[in-house]
Amino acid sequence: MLDSPLQASVPLAERLRPRTIDDVIGQRHLLGPGKPLRVAFESGRPHSMILWGPPGVGKTTLARLMADAFHAYFIALSAVLSGVKDIRDAVEAAQIQRAQGKQTLVFVDEVHRFNKSQQDAFLPHVESGLFIFVGATTENPSFEVNGALLSRAAVYVLKSLSDDELGELLARALTELDGGLTLTDSARAALTGSADGDGRKLLNNVEIVAQAALMQQLTVIDDALLASALTESLRRFDKGGDAFYDQISALHKSVRGSAPDAALYWFCRMLDGGADPRYLARRIVRMAWEDIGLADPRAARIALDAAETYERLGTPEGELALGQAVLYLAAAPKSNAGYMAYNQARAFIGKDKSRAVPVHLRNAPTKLMKELGYGHEYRYAHDEPEAYAAGENYFPDDLRPQQWYKPVPRGLEGKIAEKLQWLRTLDAQWRKQQAAGQRQAEPTSNDGKPPPESADDGD
Repeated sequence: MLDSPLQASVPLAERLRPRTIDDVIGQRHLLGPGKPLRVAFESGRPHSMILWGPPGVGKTTLARLMADAFHAYFIALSAVLSGVKDIRDAVEAAQIQRAQGKQTLVFVDEVHRFNKSQQDAFLPHVESGLFIFVGATTENPSFEVNGALLSRAAVYVLKSLSDDELGELLARALTELDGGLTLTDSARAALTGSADGDGRKLLNNVEIVAQAALMQQLTVIDDALLASALTESLRRFDKGGDAFYDQISALHKSVRGSAPDAALYWFCRMLDGGADPRYLARRIVRMAWEDIGLADPRAARIALDAAETYERLGTPEGELALGQAVLYLAAAPKSNAGYMAYNQARAFIGKDKSRAVPVHLRNAPTKLMKELGYGHEYRYAHDEPEAYAAGENYFPDDLRPQQWYKPVPRGLEGKIAEKLQWLRTLDAQWRKQQAAGQRQAEPTSNDGKPPPESADDGD
């Protein structure tokens, strides 16, 4: 049989919960030799801490192991379910344990869900050493945990499990099930991919699939069995694989192609498949600068605001902001002129030699620099008509002026194009006047009429 009834009543994730820190899979940056958490365990001197990381990476396990290592009484609270009364009960229990000469470790899961007053309730007891405080959070503690509490606890960042680490966990799970089950290579990859770095999700999926195999009297788990057993759980793409990048490409191209509904479809497909919303937020900000640019500068601000909103609200509320940013970007006027200009300028600079800054553009903070001519004959644009020094050159003297930025006639960039064309007209007029021998002639406006301040007194 796959499992006895008694075994089956205990979730696989609980049966495989590590008994020592050497049994923990992953988090080598914290648990490896000489690393912070291992040192804390081995020192015998516990301290309060915040464990920050994605779901299913061992936050609760580490708290339990810590209590065991320090022979401390373990109290677990969930900020989702607990209130001030539960905190008060925990304090009373810790006081009883201290009277008996025993330490207490209070573990608060999803600590960011507690409000300020609830978090503050822990402060005096953490300071007095009544108990060791260990908080677990999936949100950035800089934003979600009170500064006073944060200053009294070390913050340790836990990482998602890698594919190799998930593979090791999968092997342990199959051994524990002891049902003679084997997996095809593609099914193994799909199972680890479906977990997306979450060890608990992997074990839950393995348990579901193993039960399905038992019911169907199968010993080989293949893609067909996964599809039937995990209809809602399997990812629609493998993290880092071709399908993942195909979908982000489809999202980006839909935004670029001004197709808001298609863009929203791919955005929601990726969320449904388990894509990290923070990754999507970064890509959305990139789209704003790469494909909209100065045609609508509001797009970048909206994308950044959406990313910040997600950081504040998390899942699922914050995803709404990202979705609306996708819609705005798709509907906005498009321009890659800034993107192309930047790339061309970088490429040019990468191949070109180092050129000196023209003397008239150099700063002259000292007398010697002024004597050397630094800043001489520099024309201060604000003192010029139209606040523009027509005909001035800002490139190195030995470099022909370049034109990388070519605004498109769409959105705000259309206005920018008109402005730059007008300035070029002023440049042309200035050069014509210089060629005609006029000394420092005032440039005329775009319609050919001289501005009032340059009217000829002889007329």
